[in-house]
Parts: sequence; structure tokens; C-alpha cells
Amino acid sequence: MVNNIPLVTIIIPFYNCNFISHAINSVLRQTYKQIEIILVNDGSSEEYKNQLNPYLSKITYIEQTNQGVAAALNQGLKHANGDYVAWLSSDDLFDNKKIEVQLEYMLEDQLDISFTNFNHINENGLITNHNVGKVFANPLDVVETMKSFCPINGCTVMMSRKVWETVGDFDVKLKYVQDYDYWIRTSFQFPIHYLHSTLTNYRVHRNMGTKKHYKDQMKEFYHIREKYRVELDLLLSRLRGESDV
Repeated sequence: MVNNIPLVTIIIPFYNCNFISHAINSVLRQTYKQIEIILVNDGSSEEYKNQLNPYLSKITYIEQTNQGVAAALNQGLKHANGDYVAWLSSDDLFDNKKIEVQLEYMLEDQLDISFTNFNHINENGLITNHNVGKVFANPLDVVETMKSFCPINGCTVMMSRKVWETVGDFDVKLKYVQDYDYWIRTSFQFPIHYLHSTLTNYRVHRNMGTKKHYKDQMKEFYHIREKYRVELDLLLSRLRGESDV
């Protein structure tokens, strides 16, 4: 923190993605300037690495062998200096005021983690669907939904250092639903708040992992949902009891 102005770390995991320059530029355009950008190159080929050259003086650059998104995020967290952290996939975009608006919301109510709504964009960066995420009334509503599916787009999340110091690393054994697992684990420790604002653009394109690996992704998803079913039921019972008091 500099002069009581929180530092926000933005982690960008990167693996052979043609949209990386768009993602980085969307962070560089942020109206909130007290940020650090950590880009974790998860074993990309030279062809894609060359796209990073114009940005190396403006970011913290980390290179590792290909280990997956969870390992790349963990590497970014390990090197993060921020009081808060956000995550941006290399094919997605932040709204110019993403960090400013979300940080103000969190500071106002002293929240440790929040997420927002998001748009869909196409390969050309044009919005195809507005506000595609589910709207939530409160953290209890978020937990209830997590029993069925992952309602949180990871690139809409901002969390305090306290969260990752408490919850720990993303599970590197999970290739596709490491975020679903992480938000469930987080919900056992912190209320997850929803900010009804749209500050991220999620790119839908033919090479995205959710399309290429759909069957394997769903297999992991069902495993995680069942793994935490009892614990989520217990958490919901406690939260409903608190809300009745």
C-alpha cells in the first residue's frame, strides 16, 4: 500500500493465445493506476512469446513449463505484492474502470472478495450478449447456487491478500474447474459478495478451452460438486440460521 492507496495485482496466465495483447492493453488502460501486472507464461511457443516484447518493461514477466492455469495462478500469487488481486484470462478484457469501481465497492464495506457480471464478446471484440451472469441478492444466494454449478466468472473476481493467505493455492490437480473448487473453498472462510455491475468482457471463440475440452471439464465439474456437497449443505444450514436471527 502506497500512501494509503491499495496496490492491486492483476495476474494474467498465458499459453499460446493470439489475444494476449488485447488483454494486457485492457489492463494498461485502467483508470486506477496503483496496479502491478504479473504475466505468467505457461510454456508458450516462441511464436506467441514474441507478442509480449512490447510490454515487458510494463509488467512482471514469469516463465514456467506448461503446467496449466492453476499452477500459473499460484505462481502469480506467489509473486504478488498487491493488497488485492484480480485475474484476467489472456483472451478476455477488463472494462477501463474495472479496478476502480470494484475496489471502491470493496473498500466501502470492507469486503474481502467480490465478483461482478460480465458480457460475451466475439473474436473481433464485439459484444454479443450483455450481462450474461446470474444476479445475486446476497452471499447466501451465491452459496446456494454453487451447490448446482459455478456461478462466478473468475475474471470478474477481486479478492484481498487475506483471502489467498487463508484459502491457499489453486488445486493444480484440476485442469479445468480449479476456479469452482477455489470459490467453494473460499466460501467456507469468507462471504462472497456480488457487485451488480458489468466490468469484464468474456471472449467466446472456437479455440477456447471450454469448447475443446468440454467432456473432461464436465467430468471434473461433477467430481468437485459431489466432493463438497455435504460441506456446502452444512454451510447453508448455518448461514440460513444466522439470517433468521
